[in-house]
Formats: sequence, C-alpha cells, structure tokens
Amino acid sequence: MDDPRYPVGRFEMPPSVPEAERARMIATVAEAPARLREAVAGLSKTQLDTPYRDGGWTVRQVVHHVPDSHLNSYVRFKLALTEKNPSVCAYDEALWAQLPEARGGDIQMSLRLLESLHERWAESLRAMTSEQYERTFHHPDRGDMRLDQNLALYAWHSRHHVAHITALRERRGW
Repeated sequence: MDDPRYPVGRFEMPPSVPEAERARMIATVAEAPARLREAVAGLSKTQLDTPYRDGGWTVRQVVHHVPDSHLNSYVRFKLALTEKNPSVCAYDEALWAQLPEARGGDIQMSLRLLESLHERWAESLRAMTSEQYERTFHHPDRGDMRLDQNLALYAWHSRHHVAHITALRERRGW
C-alpha cells in the first residue's frame, strides 16, 4: 500500500460478518497486544518519538491511542449487550493523542492495559451468540452499528496501527 496512512488498506464496513469470519477477527483482536508489543520491541526513546508518517502521530502516540480506542469499543460492546441500541459517545482521538501521557508517557503502561483489556474482551467475544452479534449501538458519527461490524472495525484497527509501526521500521531500517 502506497499511502502510509492506510498500510493495510482502508476499512470497509461489511453489512454483516459470518461466524467463521468472526472467529478469525476474534483471533486478531486476541493477538493484537502481542503484535503491538513485538512492533515496538527494542525501540529507543528517539524512535518512539518519531512520527510514523509526515504529519502523523509518533509511535508513542500510536501505542497510547490503541488502548484508548479499544477501551471505548469494549464499553460500546458492553452497552449494546445490556441495553437496546444505546447511544454511545464519540471522542476526539486527535485531542486524546495530545494529552501529556500520550505524548510522553511510558508505553509499557499502555501495553499492559491493552493486554488485560484484550484478554477480557476476547473472552467476551468468544462467548457471544450470533444473535448478540446482531445487537446494535448508535454512534453519533456512524449511525447504528451492529456488534459484528464493530468487531470487524476493531480487528482492522488492530492490524492498522501495528502496520503503521512496522512499516516505519521497514522504511527506516530499524
């Protein structure tokens, strides 16, 4: 992919996700913390503070962004599983990435948070029924979203940000 913003391609929302495909996506979500940890292994402070592309976030900001985003998604799953089409909040990820801990915090805290979050999230995802994957929430920018669609989004999101870092490492020879 030539566009460094989308190293695994742009996300395309599926109308629904078949059970076999859900299993693959759950595996991607479950493996995401290990893939992210591998992607940043051995990077120096200077490398962590390098933008993954011109005008993009630093590697450090990307690492902190992933659990921020995935925590929001996890809560959306829980709300949709326990309420009828709940309205969820959007958040300004660009502003979150400018907060002090995202700009300069130790990435280990976010890697640990992601590991714990994904361990619990993957267990929940594996236990869900096909009917539960059809449940929805209402996002202020995206409208109504099914949980299987949100799973597809976050399986993609997991690969997307790991690829930002691994592509940078390849380009720089790190």
